[in-house]
Amino acid sequence: MTLRLESTNASDIASAISAERHRKGATATGMVMTLVIVADEEYQADATQAAASSAGDHPCRILTVIPRPGRGEPQLDAGISVGDSEGPGELVRLRLRNSLAEHPASVVLPLLLSDTPVVAWWPAGHPADLATDPIGRLASRRIVDTTSTDAFVSALIERKAHLATGDTDLSWTRLTPWRAALAATLDQPYEPITEAVVYSEAIPAAPLMRTWLEWRLGVPVTYLDSEGPAINQIILRTTGGAITITRPTGHMATVERNGIAVKELFLPRRSVKDLISEELSRLDPDDTYEETMSRLDITRLEPDDDDAAEHEDDAATE
Repeated sequence: MTLRLESTNASDIASAISAERHRKGATATGMVMTLVIVADEEYQADATQAAASSAGDHPCRILTVIPRPGRGEPQLDAGISVGDSEGPGELVRLRLRNSLAEHPASVVLPLLLSDTPVVAWWPAGHPADLATDPIGRLASRRIVDTTSTDAFVSALIERKAHLATGDTDLSWTRLTPWRAALAATLDQPYEPITEAVVYSEAIPAAPLMRTWLEWRLGVPVTYLDSEGPAINQIILRTTGGAITITRPTGHMATVERNGIAVKELFLPRRSVKDLISEELSRLDPDDTYEETMSRLDITRLEPDDDDAAEHEDDAATE
């Protein structure tokens, strides 16, 4: 059941949460964090549901902040759920109307759980500088999703320019299965790698993968456009032939060495629920993401054009 408060304030909301906990015999002792979601009406429902579904693994207080700017008197409306079908934690939807929409931190601050970390998540649009944003300043981890914008090149440039410890991007989180698959594949003996090729549709995860591979392998990496879905093939060229991981459907991948299939891997495209659950499982900064972003070349964020046909021909014969 959702308790609804209209024209309320943060103090009354905090009292209502405590009363609901007491009524249900619940406690805040097991809460590991406060998750603050900042989203408009279009994105708030899906983001809140994804976070609530993760609460079984990461019990938390979820504060979904929904700015509703406009004219008129400032008004705060809230919907409160404690330990019900929305999840085992606490969920508070906060609609900040009119001029109050410009001051979300003043509403959120009194509702943060004491002595627990704060994670801020912008599922769609987000501030340019997360660490200096009023909500961002309250958080030790700040999550965005550059995949949610069509102008992802500009979004990546912006993220690099304002990168701060504690920032991360769900576009990077999407690469976890690929990174694990590459690590498992290279756990077997192989000849020295000389170069690599990433085939992907135009998404922010592709230049991030290229940058990470160049850093970790120390070889040049080409990024070529494909129909996907997402990243659908990575080729590692070695002095002894090619190692290829191909995922044509976004579900299962085949590993080949010199054109001979050697094994299959489960390599799924994951839901936002799975992505945010992964991010909530770690509350320390993501050093690997930060290092990758610091190395990101903003002049190479889109697929390469030069020599594309040559690489396509090479891949077809390997």
